[in-house]
This record gives sequence, structure tokens and C-alpha cells, in this order.
Amino acid sequence: MRPTRDSALVALVVVWVAAVLGLDTGASLTQQRLLGAGTWLLLLAVLHGEQRATRVQVAVVVAYASVIEYVFAGWLEVYVYRLDNVPAFVPPGHGLVYLAAFALGRSAWAHRHSRALVASTLVLGGAWAVWGVTLSDRPDLLGAFWFGCLLAFTRWGKSPLLYAGAFLVVSYLEIVGTSLGSWAWQPYDPTGWVSIGNPPSGIAGGYAWFDAAALWLAPKVSRRLGRPAVPEPAAVG
Repeated sequence: MRPTRDSALVALVVVWVAAVLGLDTGASLTQQRLLGAGTWLLLLAVLHGEQRATRVQVAVVVAYASVIEYVFAGWLEVYVYRLDNVPAFVPPGHGLVYLAAFALGRSAWAHRHSRALVASTLVLGGAWAVWGVTLSDRPDLLGAFWFGCLLAFTRWGKSPLLYAGAFLVVSYLEIVGTSLGSWAWQPYDPTGWVSIGNPPSGIAGGYAWFDAAALWLAPKVSRRLGRPAVPEPAAVG
């Protein structure tokens, strides 16, 4: 474990998210593309110091998340970005968010406080989900469903601290992004049956599918490339 690098990586992503989303509030399409180029450069720079298995995981997350973005934002419009597009900084941003959650999950601090961290994640996430379906002015059934996904991944997944890290990083990302107006979630899904908060309370449970895909697909991708690699464990439950 590398506590200095891990804490620095998490802090860097937290600052970068706030900076990019803040600049995006008044950015033109060209300026948005420049923010995207900067985010790609940062992602490549921080990946340089990571193990090969971790780099493959990040590549899987970026590819998978990009498909989800263009389907659910670009086509179905479950959530809508400020310029009605998928901003250029979003695909590499998913890579940075995964890295931050991964670094938090493998950090010495997280391992020392693993039980408390996982328990706090579930208590906070559960309280938010209950609030979303009972007291919120905007009902949030999707958030409650996604919290159920987070609960399942945390309980039965191989890396519970990764999902706890994702809850912290992703919740921060979504609260900042929706507060600044970088994107907004529709009140209901395309069927009109499922209510959605802005952001959904259990949004980290949705991102947990990206994390699970990375842990599951990375070894298969590596074998396809002829260079077997075992994903670096983010945590020990």
C-alpha cells in the first residue's frame, strides 16, 4: 500500500473535479473540449505510476462508462448535460473517479478503519435513500434501487472498500455537478414509472457496476492481449 500516493491521488481528483465543473458552468463547446483534453492528460499522467493491472481496469471503466453515457444521456436523456451533449471531459473523468475510489479503498487509512468505513457508508447511504423515498420534495425510487445495488456489492463483492470509496467520491461528484448545473437528472425514467432524485441518492450503486466490470473484465482483457494480469486488490473485506 502507498499511503502518500493514495491520499495525494484522492486529493488531486477532488480538486480537479471541482475545478473542471466550475469552469464548465460558462464554457463554450470549444472550451469544454479543452477541459476534456486536460482531463485526458491528467488521467494518463497519474496512470503512469500505476500497475499494469490497474491501468487495464481504468481502460475498462472508461470504455464501459462511455457507452453508458451515450446511451443514457445522449439517447434516452435520463440525465442531460448543460450543452445537451456528453462533455469531452466525462469519459476520462470516469477513469479519474474510479482511480480515486480505488486509491481510497487500498489506502492504509481505509484498511485500518475498514469495518467503520463500510458500516458508515451503508448507514449514510441508507439514510439518504430512505429520505429520498419518504421526505424529499422530489421522490427518488431509482436512488433507493441503486442503494440496494451498493448494499449487494459491498456485502458480496470481493472489494468492499472499493465500493465504500466509490460512495464517497461519486456522491461528491454528483452533488457538485448537479449543484453547479453541469448536468441534471430527469424527474422520471423514460417509462415514466421510476422517480429520480437530482442526484439519485444511491448513485454510487450505479457506479458500482462500473467498478465491478473493471474487476471482472480486466483479467479477461489482459489474457486476450496475451499478457495475463491479476487485478490489484483494492481492499480486503
